[in-house]
Amino acid sequence: MIRRTLLCLLTVVWVPAPLGAQTGQVRSDQQILTQIELDWDAAMRGRNADFIRTILADEFVATYSDGTRGDKAHELSLAAEFNRDIESSTMDDFVVKIYGETAVVWMSQHVAGTSQGRQVTLTFRYVDVFVLRDGRWQCVSSQSTKVTAP
Repeated sequence: MIRRTLLCLLTVVWVPAPLGAQTGQVRSDQQILTQIELDWDAAMRGRNADFIRTILADEFVATYSDGTRGDKAHELSLAAEFNRDIESSTMDDFVVKIYGETAVVWMSQHVAGTSQGRQVTLTFRYVDVFVLRDGRWQCVSSQSTKVTAP
């Protein structure tokens, strides 16, 4: 009996922690979703439709800042054909809320570049809705609003 107890205690002590816990690299869902948003922005500017395809759900619907809507196919074509002269794009003001297997991400994007020979700076606010499927987050809806000066 004492041997069995000692063996059980040694097993508990010697069982290694999960890999992420050992390296300190366990990320929260909030961190993962924030990184997805940053990577999505970079993928759009880099015309990386393959990456964007992995994060968009098949039933994805976007409402763009001009009020038009697009589906996954439209979003992928926008990425493949992206031809804006963007000098910088930064994202901030992230708010990420998790509701079970659904998440809502609010953020701001600040873009600077040239349009028709003029320097332009724009700010957009986004609301993206994600659903956790098979252990990964997929975006089912996105809405952007162009922020205008007061």
